[in-house]
Amino acid sequence: MIPRYSRPEMTAIWSPESKFRIWFEIEAHAADALAELGVIPKDAAAKVWDKGGKATFDVERIDAIEREVKHDVIAFLTHLSEIVGPEARFVHQGMTSSDVLDTCLSVQLARASDLLIAGVDRLLAALKKRAFEYKMTPTIGRSHGIHAEPTTFGVKLAGYYAEFVRGRARLVAAREEIAVCAISGAVGTFANIDPKVEEHVARKLGLKIEPVSTQVIARDRHAAYFAALGVVASSIERLATEIRHLQRTEVLEAEEYFSAGQKGSSAMPHKRNPVLTENLTGLARMVRAYAMPAMENVALWHERDISHSSVERYIGPDATITLDFALNRAAGVVEQLVVYPGRMQANLDRTQGLVHSQRILLALTQAGVSREDSYRLVQRNAMRTWNGEGPLLDLLKSDKDVTAALPPAKLEALFDLGYHLKQVDTIFARVFGG
Repeated sequence: MIPRYSRPEMTAIWSPESKFRIWFEIEAHAADALAELGVIPKDAAAKVWDKGGKATFDVERIDAIEREVKHDVIAFLTHLSEIVGPEARFVHQGMTSSDVLDTCLSVQLARASDLLIAGVDRLLAALKKRAFEYKMTPTIGRSHGIHAEPTTFGVKLAGYYAEFVRGRARLVAAREEIAVCAISGAVGTFANIDPKVEEHVARKLGLKIEPVSTQVIARDRHAAYFAALGVVASSIERLATEIRHLQRTEVLEAEEYFSAGQKGSSAMPHKRNPVLTENLTGLARMVRAYAMPAMENVALWHERDISHSSVERYIGPDATITLDFALNRAAGVVEQLVVYPGRMQANLDRTQGLVHSQRILLALTQAGVSREDSYRLVQRNAMRTWNGEGPLLDLLKSDKDVTAALPPAKLEALFDLGYHLKQVDTIFARVFGG
């Protein structure tokens, strides 16, 4: 985790203090359930809560113990016994380390999901607001980076809104899948602990139970989780890439907000670079990179090995912290995006009517000309416009083969920009409802 690309709300979830507090709650809730089952004394469970619930766990002390025992959960339990006293011998009855570690990771990923979903919600709100602001603002649609046909800037943003609605649903599903509890013992058979303990801990922590655990929760759940994060990151990159292209000097239809006092280059004082969206592109690459090791973690040996452990110590914090930062940065970019409708219109006009070529092609076919001949007639005039010989409409009017089927007045009507925008309301209704 790099502080430069992190927000305190998300980093707090992954702090040692938060981790040890969750570990304690897992152990204390399990002790309550064991006490209800008569496995341990009720006053011992109460003492665990009384002493441990008020304690501030000493991270340095736990680390010092771990350096000696070479086991993180044992180090924590040893420190907890220093706090609780003799009753600590009843803690962790019938449990294995993964019961604590995996259930804790589920809690952390679920909490991280809530922040990620909130980040998507902020981005969705920004996209919706700006989409309606520019709902009918004409701009050129591009395919292969080349002018294609007119659209609106609002329709562009509506497309991103719809994509992030899907991304939000994926995060909700990923949270649902990862939020599971396993308190099942050494190989998942409940040999030394009653399943009722698992049910109690799960209920207290807001988790579901893992139907079949081995020593661990199956890692296909985690693979799906990090894959979902990777898809959302890819959507951020698509949005960022669009803005970067639109900010190019030759295009300049939109650009990132450039604040007073901001500097774009150490060498060139004139520069206004798309640094935020370039940063988002890089962050998206990192989030996607975490999905592959999560998938490779699925195939553990038998009931468990620890090849997944080191991986998850990286990707759990880093993927969620990075995506959280990226979502909020993307929302800020959209909220403050500077849009230039005049430049959009100028770029639409730049190709002198070429963007209407399909409508002319269709009109010729409807006037009785074969599709092959219609295409040939439009293309030969379009190529002349590309070569700087004049606006397409003027060239078509002077082409007798074209005017034999479409008189000048009909040709002029085919260059109406509004024709391309007539279904904008339909698109918006599909995306936003109403």
